[in-house]
Amino acid sequence: MKEILNVLLVQSNTTWENVETNLHALDKLLLKASADLILLPETFSTGFSMDSKRLAEAMDGRTVTWMKKKAAKLGAVISGSAIIRDQERIYNRLLWVSPSGSVDSYDKRHLFGPMGEPASFSPGATRKIFSLHGWRVCPLICYDLRFPVWCRNQDDYDLLVYVANWPVARHLAWKTLLRARAIENQSYCIGLNRTGQDGNGIDFGGSSLCFDPLGANVIELGPGAQVSKIQLTAGHLSTIRSKLPFLKDRDTFTLNNK
Repeated sequence: MKEILNVLLVQSNTTWENVETNLHALDKLLLKASADLILLPETFSTGFSMDSKRLAEAMDGRTVTWMKKKAAKLGAVISGSAIIRDQERIYNRLLWVSPSGSVDSYDKRHLFGPMGEPASFSPGATRKIFSLHGWRVCPLICYDLRFPVWCRNQDDYDLLVYVANWPVARHLAWKTLLRARAIENQSYCIGLNRTGQDGNGIDFGGSSLCFDPLGANVIELGPGAQVSKIQLTAGHLSTIRSKLPFLKDRDTFTLNNK
């Protein structure tokens, strides 16, 4: 396991339903990027639109192609979610794109009813764990944050990541739940949010965050589009888990994915 994992938080102001504009803006933000993992917000190329039939791309579409080129150029894994059509279904899909060009993915499990997401997308059914330099990473999307059973650490990950479009109006819940997920799962926990206003007039204040396994604040970004690098330390994680081995006392359960 690599001792220091460098993670770049890319808190972008997503232009509503405009892929080309968003990718061009990200090109500028990533001009001098250097990290092991680069995180982008939920639906970073379109915004959180429910016009999924019109906006959905294939896995060889513009957004994934851009991610592959950027990952290869920067020598880093790039991850964020996009509106993806896979056969007859449309998903809010987190993409995990490696410099080699390989692509893995996680489909958002919990769809946000108040915005009509269940009518526009199909839910995912499988939680994923990705590996990066020996770090085990559990990637999730926005509304998944409110459901602790889905992200319960079965001693199978070291870093929990949420990419999101989380509004200013529920900032308290955002910060509180991210800290709780870090503490209860004894892992680093990152919440990468967007900033600006979407096409529905909803305001997003950024406030991308990272907490360590004790719930201590590693970073909290303010409003506005910005890029910030953080360093996660394997030794710190290992020390906490050794001194306070809470995970061994966790409840065991079987999850019904229906």
